[in-house]
Amino acid sequence: MGGEKTELSVEDVAKMAVRLATLPEDGPTGRFYYMDDQLPG
Repeated sequence: MGGEKTELSVEDVAKMAVRLATLPEDGPTGRFYYMDDQLPG
């Protein structure tokens, strides 16, 4: 998705996915993130 024009590398996306997937059980839910920033919702 995005091909050569994508803004993020595969490595960056993988880091973000791992970080979000390994949040503690009482971590934030129902929020949107872009890298390390919480987006307004």
